[in-house]
Amino acid sequence: MPPPPIAPDGPGQVPYGYPGTAPSYGYPGPQQTPYVPYPTGNGYGWPVGMQLPASNGMGTASLVLGILSAVGFLMWPVALVLGILAVIFGGIGRGKAGRGEASNPGVALAGIICGAVGIVLVAVLFAFAIAANS
Repeated sequence: MPPPPIAPDGPGQVPYGYPGTAPSYGYPGPQQTPYVPYPTGNGYGWPVGMQLPASNGMGTASLVLGILSAVGFLMWPVALVLGILAVIFGGIGRGKAGRGEASNPGVALAGIICGAVGIVLVAVLFAFAIAANS
């Protein structure tokens, strides 16, 4: 089907999908060169100019373990281990946040505090148990 005739004052606005216009969504038109995909790298490494995503796992794990340690201090062996792990993971998370690898230094600090509270509660419970038996 031939295109419609051109008006005497010029073609005006070309309608969408008119033959010979720019391709839509990367599909070549009838008189365009074939689609050439965007060049990619060799598949190794991280693209230049892009930042790595934040690694917030240590701070989050610290907060979860710290809360479990503080809430479950009556199960003192488990709470003691969870509190120690919360303090360790919180320290690692704060270090990552300081280096810019993580974006949650407050969560890691809250994990350290909750873990320390859990450890203190276990120590107080243990001290009361020793005082009650003597």
